[in-house]
Amino acid sequence: MNILFIGDIMGRPGRSVVSRLLPELCHELDVEFVIANGENIAGGKGIKREQAREMFQSGVDVLTGGNHSWQNREGIGFLNEESRVLRPANYPENPRVPGRGFGLFKSPDGPLIGVINLQGRVFMPPLDCPFHRAQDLVDRLREQTALILVDFHAEATSEKVAMGWFLDGLVSAVIGTHTHVQTADEKILPNGTAYITDAGMTGPHDGVIGVKKEIVLETMLTRLPMRHKLAMGDLRLNAVLIQIDVTTGQALSIKRLNRKV
Repeated sequence: MNILFIGDIMGRPGRSVVSRLLPELCHELDVEFVIANGENIAGGKGIKREQAREMFQSGVDVLTGGNHSWQNREGIGFLNEESRVLRPANYPENPRVPGRGFGLFKSPDGPLIGVINLQGRVFMPPLDCPFHRAQDLVDRLREQTALILVDFHAEATSEKVAMGWFLDGLVSAVIGTHTHVQTADEKILPNGTAYITDAGMTGPHDGVIGVKKEIVLETMLTRLPMRHKLAMGDLRLNAVLIQIDVTTGQALSIKRLNRKV
């Protein structure tokens, strides 16, 4: 089966790209299931109910998150309401931490698909170990499905590469997110796991990882804090298309996509 993973959707510009391109892409590439990182869909930081539903209506099946999942009060409550919106699973297991970090989802043709969301710890806020949490969740999900995809939301390339090797042969794909720059290292690891360090960003590419370049440059030159505003030009959809054997759960191919509006 073909699964599309869309890189970090950046605010309104990113949502417009998804709405305009995703239906056509799904038809063109025979896509059967769509996962997208949505931690930035509301104004460039956070998740809101309305924007999440907009993405579902456009054809996204599951939204994953990251460190920005908590930056909108309305979105934090929404995490408990909507099973199709995930946040990193290695936040503390505490009743006061809303939402879920993994799930089992039914594809249109029947196979169950396991999706796990994890967050890195290198150059990121300290959390529970993503490697131990991954092992625990993979063991649980493999009792019900061989198709498991992991969104590893992390800053350091080394940590992402290590996660790929750690889960090789245990999951169908390890897809890196967070840096907003699509990497050119997509591959099938020796034991059948598709891997890429970062799927990239869906939204405006004429700024600095989605933000107006003038604002970022002023901050870097003066070190003074400034309110970020989204860039608006050079709209692109960054994604990867993964073909998976539904019987074994092994990836057969992984292909980068970089589509302009």
